Amino acid sequence: MKKRIIVVEDESIVRLDIKMMLEDAGYEVIAQAGDGETAVELAISLKPDLIIMDIKMPKLNGLKASEIISKKMNTPILILTAYSQREYIDKAKQANIMGYLVKPITEANLIPAVEIALRQAENTQVYREQVENMNKQLLERKMVEKAKGILMDKYNIPEDAAYRKMRKISMNKQVTLENVAKHIILKYNA
Repeated sequence: MKKRIIVVEDESIVRLDIKMMLEDAGYEVIAQAGDGETAVELAISLKPDLIIMDIKMPKLNGLKASEIISKKMNTPILILTAYSQREYIDKAKQANIMGYLVKPITEANLIPAVEIALRQAENTQVYREQVENMNKQLLERKMVEKAKGILMDKYNIPEDAAYRKMRKISMNKQVTLENVAKHIILKYNA
């Protein structure tokens, strides 16, 4: 499936040139904008795989637009600029920016930057999902431990007996250990 990209550049000729380079490389340019405000609206409504955004634009500059987009969604952003000054690079590090290209843009530097930004975004998403999964497992483990403690106190039994009791209920009722733990916590903490 083609990766969906929004191109945001206030100079229409540069924007068209970038669009053509991307389409020639097999990407789908789903929208274009000439200012940061429109870029934010398009990003939120279209949910692209990547946004290529110029820094200097009317209404809302590219860094501010990138910051707003990054707070609402995890879309990777590739920044374009005619400026390579340190202050812009430092500001660009603060948003969800995966790359920084200095104009003039050529296919030789655009396409590799796009590919790297998309790959970094995929890796970031995998890590984000792993962290969420680990947090979920940790919460479930804490719940089981709490329920086990409740059973130990309530029935004056050792830890392994409390765990076996929970596991037996889980198997007999064909529910997860976490659901058994939730039930125990609700029943005895209410």
